[in-house]
Amino acid sequence: MGVYLGSEGYIELRRSSLNAPLASVLDAADVNVDRRRFSFDFDPSALITGDQTEIRTEDGSELELVLGHTGPDWLGFIHIDDVGGVRLYRSFSEAINGDPARALELAAPTTSKPIEVRTRSRAFQPLARITDYQFTTSREAVDLTSLGDQHRHQYASGLISGQGSLNCLWEFERRPCDNACSPNAELPHYFAQLVLRTQLGANFEGRFYIHINRTESVWWECPICIVTNVAFNFEPSQPIRTRVEFVTSGPVALKMGTPPAFLLQEDADFLLLESGEKLLLEDD
Repeated sequence: MGVYLGSEGYIELRRSSLNAPLASVLDAADVNVDRRRFSFDFDPSALITGDQTEIRTEDGSELELVLGHTGPDWLGFIHIDDVGGVRLYRSFSEAINGDPARALELAAPTTSKPIEVRTRSRAFQPLARITDYQFTTSREAVDLTSLGDQHRHQYASGLISGQGSLNCLWEFERRPCDNACSPNAELPHYFAQLVLRTQLGANFEGRFYIHINRTESVWWECPICIVTNVAFNFEPSQPIRTRVEFVTSGPVALKMGTPPAFLLQEDADFLLLESGEKLLLEDD
């Protein structure tokens, strides 16, 4: 068993994608054109503000929702307000801020349309306000009596599993003059929302950096992390702190080398996709 403390590293996480779509019916009464706001038929807690979401008609007909948009589907970022209303945005940072004036203009559908909603998260986001983290790996013993020779040899040493915890200064919103974290960073409040999500589950993909260098870094990569507990600590005259506990499910890999990087132009600006996300080197 090895225990690693994040003394100089940091954490990146990617929101898990929804495999099975959520079904809804888009009616004209669901769309408030003046407020650039609409609603789904399913429980709005199934989605979280900042999710990259695909909205598609079931029959492949024209999706009449975003003003000026053509085609059967739309891909972008969503903001869920306190009463379950949905606004659409082109970038993650705009969706997190939720400014109604920057939301995409909507058009009321002429007829009722059955739609499917999926999350399509692609980019890793750094976790802001983190103070320290702990990640533990262990090898689990496996009963091999019922396995064939080939599989018995593969699992003879057991399976790698992991668990860990994060300690963060709790933050739930960005302020106009707040430069302490990137506009594309995840805030600790996301875990409090994630642990309550039932339809998609409290899953995220994580990269836990132990040592950071531009050419030689070390990090754990976990495709499935499941949040099991979120606790808040309140003390007089002290900032609110939150502790997040999680376990891993699936393969855990310890990687070394150059961390995943973004492609830069000669003027050092990022190349952006139509969705506003930065273009990764391995992207097509």
